Amino acid sequence: MEDPKIKELLTKSRNELTEYEIAQLEEHEFSAGPLSILQTAVRDRIQVLISIRNNRKLLARVKAFDRHCNMILENVKEMWTETSKTDGGLTKSVNKDRFISKM
Repeated sequence: MEDPKIKELLTKSRNELTEYEIAQLEEHEFSAGPLSILQTAVRDRIQVLISIRNNRKLLARVKAFDRHCNMILENVKEMWTETSKTDGGLTKSVNKDRFISKM
């Protein structure tokens, strides 16, 4: 159940809010919105799987993040699949990965 104060803040436009009200709204979004998953990962040091461009994936621990989803990651394992053609015209898929300590 949402707080009536938060409901009121959600109905106003951002330029009508004070700095304190914006901070309250962001705190609510971090604890109850989609960013709450990242907040839980930071608090409990849980690994997350992040899908990025070119069909690559990162398995990492989130150290910090902001509302734009910029993240500081630790113990990152980057994984991807490369396909190459063999002499017979067949395609061969090779899974590759690399480790990055801080990203």
